[in-house]
Amino acid sequence: MTDFNLLMTLDVLLSEGSVARAARRLRLSPSAMSRALARLRETTGDPLLVRAGRGLVPTPRALELRERVSQLVLDAESVLRPAERLDLAGLQRTFTIRAREGFIDNFGAELISRVAAEAPGVRLCFMDKLDKESTALRDGTVDLETGVIGKATGPEVRTRALFRDWFVGVVRPGHPLSGRAVSAARYAQGRHIAVSRQGLERGPIDEALRQAGHERTVATIVGSFSAALALARGSDLIASVPERQTGKLRDGLHTFALPLAAPQVTVCMLWHPRMDADPAHRWLRSLIHGLCAVRG
Repeated sequence: MTDFNLLMTLDVLLSEGSVARAARRLRLSPSAMSRALARLRETTGDPLLVRAGRGLVPTPRALELRERVSQLVLDAESVLRPAERLDLAGLQRTFTIRAREGFIDNFGAELISRVAAEAPGVRLCFMDKLDKESTALRDGTVDLETGVIGKATGPEVRTRALFRDWFVGVVRPGHPLSGRAVSAARYAQGRHIAVSRQGLERGPIDEALRQAGHERTVATIVGSFSAALALARGSDLIASVPERQTGKLRDGLHTFALPLAAPQVTVCMLWHPRMDADPAHRWLRSLIHGLCAVRG
């Protein structure tokens, strides 16, 4: 295996043209530098530096290598150097964010506006989040996700909480539940819309009702909160949705607090560890966190 430290030694030797001067520059003894030159000759199959009177002169092969080796050393130093300060004004990049429709509806427009103000060359690509698998974060097709951490979330995934959310009841204006305080019994007696991406009829709300001694009738099951609210808007069905993630979607509808120990969820950012120290990615995460905190 090639010792890449030899590249730096060769660069200094070809630059100085002297074993003694190269040794002083690299803070090595003359004998150690002579051994290094011997290794370089063996590795390259060329004498590199040969005697000419009292000094050394480079061989044609050494002259050929000098500029290439110098550039390789500069490139290596650049790779190992800490990242320079982020130039947001000149940043050109597309970030892919996977999120449920509620996050995009309520935070997307303002996030795009803030990104454009700070980094006009950055574009956001939003993808619908259909599951909690971490494959897209691992393979790099998605830069960042938002959502509730689940069993399918990869153990290596980094997370940061954005906000707490809680469920509320939603009905159309003029619905029997829109006129006065809603009891657990009145809430349970209505016909409900269940929201489940897996098509499940029962969930945390049903468990909370069961503990209160009630059971609701699920009339239909949909896969998104926006679909549930659309049905509630045009019928007497009751939708139960997270309050913060459906703010804009509930415009014109009647919202009421659930009369039970309503389930709460923590919405987080999720990203792969390889993006942890990336300056541009860190900037975007900070922007999203600040936006959600302000809305809190």
